[in-house]
Amino acid sequence: MEDLESSELGTKEFWEQRYDEEISNYENHGDPGEIWFGEDSVERVINWMLDCNISKDFKILDLGCGNGMFLIELARNNFSKLYGADYSENAINLAKAIADKQDYNFINYFKHDILEKLDEKFDIIHDKGTFDAICLSENAKCNRNKYLENICEILNDNGYFIITSCNWTLHELDEQFLSKLIRHETIPTPQFKFGGKVGNVVTTAIYKKK
Repeated sequence: MEDLESSELGTKEFWEQRYDEEISNYENHGDPGEIWFGEDSVERVINWMLDCNISKDFKILDLGCGNGMFLIELARNNFSKLYGADYSENAINLAKAIADKQDYNFINYFKHDILEKLDEKFDIIHDKGTFDAICLSENAKCNRNKYLENICEILNDNGYFIITSCNWTLHELDEQFLSKLIRHETIPTPQFKFGGKVGNVVTTAIYKKK
């Protein structure tokens, strides 16, 4: 996996400012903000979970939860042990406000940076865009390795790690993760053609521990 050029999208300061603006929009207009990669990216993952009869009692972590809308949709589908982590305090504040207004205050939101250790285990870890942001940070290679190490540490032995990326192909995700994980499945995503070649708008892959 090649390094990308670092970007403001890989900085905490960018996301704090972004979610500060979204808090203001939510307070003034009731707009919860953008769903990264679109609502269909959320629907695909939840439909996979429902089709696979994933237990509603599974302990689920949304990593880089942002405004928390993925967890809101899980709550609407009767999943009960829901956790959202983000290193942006403003994102956590926004997610809590949205969940409380919709009477989903059982969702547990907390501030955490996945590059730091977390003393907890989960049956499902979901990442939609957080790994992408890490890949745009300074010292990206080192941070990617810390990310993988910490994911493996907090994932239960029979758990699922679900990742959606707009920056990396399935082959490139495998390059990063197959040293410690096994690819369990992929979720089909929209395709495009360019120059006679076929690609995916985003990639969604599901991994388990070796």
